[in-house]
Amino acid sequence: MALTKQNIAERIRHQLGFTGNQAVDTTEILLELIKSSLEAGEDVLVSGFGKFCVKEKAERKGRNPATGEDAMLPARRVVTFKCSGKLRERVNTR
Repeated sequence: MALTKQNIAERIRHQLGFTGNQAVDTTEILLELIKSSLEAGEDVLVSGFGKFCVKEKAERKGRNPATGEDAMLPARRVVTFKCSGKLRERVNTR
C-alpha cells in the first residue's frame, strides 16, 4: 500500500497532537515548499532521507511506438531522486 497525503496528515495528527486541519495544512505547506523549490530549479535536500534534483533533458530523437514514425522529443526538465546512504541502509536491512 502506498503512503498518501492523507496518511501523512493522519500520522502528523496522532504523533504531534495536531488537529485534523492543522495536520492537513502542515502536510500541504511542506509539499508546496518542495514543489515551488523544484519549479524554481532548486534542489531539495532532506538530510537522512535523500535529494530531489531538477535535471535538464536535451531535445532528442524518438519514435512513435504505435506508428513507428520518427519524432523529435522536445527539451524538458525532470525531477530525479537519490536516496541517502542512511535510507538505503534502512530499506536493505528489512
